[in-house]
Amino acid sequence: MNFTVPNLLSLLRMGIIPLFVIALLDQQPRRALILFLAAGVTDLLDGAIARFLDQRSVLGTYLDPIADKLLLVTAYVLLTLPSAPGGGIPLWITVLVIARDVLIVVVALVLHLAHGVPSFPPSWISKVNTVAQVSAIVGVLLVALVPRWELLATVLVHVVAVLTVASGLDYIVRANRMAARREGGAGGVG
Repeated sequence: MNFTVPNLLSLLRMGIIPLFVIALLDQQPRRALILFLAAGVTDLLDGAIARFLDQRSVLGTYLDPIADKLLLVTAYVLLTLPSAPGGGIPLWITVLVIARDVLIVVVALVLHLAHGVPSFPPSWISKVNTVAQVSAIVGVLLVALVPRWELLATVLVHVVAVLTVASGLDYIVRANRMAARREGGAGGVG
């Protein structure tokens, strides 16, 4: 295994998750927000260090997105609980977020196994969706501290719903195009 600084930062982000969970369950939104932001900083740093110091690794290509997804899914699930600070996130939005992630994993696996596609990189809309997901979590946690920001948090959460559906559809279209190219223009996924 190649434990580069970016890989250690990804592991640190995973280590922050239980502390974030405890803060949310203990009704400490300020601590949860600080931990979530600290995890975000580790994500920014690991990417920057990997690029600028040429510390990319095979382990990092798996570890970084796993750490990101674990943090986001954990946050969405916990912020769906009735006791969630800041009014929480509606269950249907959390279901959309998780269903889209499962769809992407399944589609990428099918493309790899059936068509030999080695990777399925995120699209621009997926990256925008991730920024929206993070912003919505921060917004909901901020509402627990500054209630007058409730409208902003509500808007952010609903923007996530729209972008989640749009990026999920985008992945399906892209997957069909990739599969069709691999098969020489005949057919697609599904």
